[in-house]
Amino acid sequence: MKTIKLMMALVVGGLVSACASQDTATRNARFVPEAPKLEAAVPAITKSSIRIERINVAVPRTLKVSERNLYYPGGDIVWREDPIGDRHAQVKAIFETGLAKGAAQMDGLVPVVLDVQVQRFHALTEKARYSIGGVHNIIFKMRLRDAVTGLALGEPYEVTADLTAFGGRHALAAEARGQTQKVRITDHLAEVIRLELTNPDGYENAKLGFLQAVNKL
Repeated sequence: MKTIKLMMALVVGGLVSACASQDTATRNARFVPEAPKLEAAVPAITKSSIRIERINVAVPRTLKVSERNLYYPGGDIVWREDPIGDRHAQVKAIFETGLAKGAAQMDGLVPVVLDVQVQRFHALTEKARYSIGGVHNIIFKMRLRDAVTGLALGEPYEVTADLTAFGGRHALAAEARGQTQKVRITDHLAEVIRLELTNPDGYENAKLGFLQAVNKL
């Protein structure tokens, strides 16, 4: 009889444990890790509750830089507004400045780390900048981690953040107002990360027509 009672207790205990694990894994899956072993260490986190403690930006050296002055050059990185040099480092600096500016607007109580890996940074060549314009095609992966434990708050995911790129007279007029490509892209990244981390549905990439579609070829 004692053996039967012991077996029943174990079965009931297992069912309760299973129900508890299933309930916690379905809360806000994008920010709360699904692995049960992380649940005890990471509380339920909402976007309004976080504060960006640190930002890590990676621009892999495997990303190909193009310096060709064509309307649509190949490559993963196209950037011309800084002097010729380490384009990976230049893009990294732009991301760090923009993301920090956007993250500064978040004042929640839960400290988190923002990890970003750039996938594509395709601004305009000189030829496109001073003629037809185009689209700044920006793609990156991001992930949040608990700043105390280092545990991931969900899986990494991709964000596409395209921006209209001025051309011709419009570009010259923007530069005269201080709205260079770097200024516009930096401000854009600040707004992208702010919306991504405050809006329930995150940031939604703009629909910019034909020239945007060309970037996907």
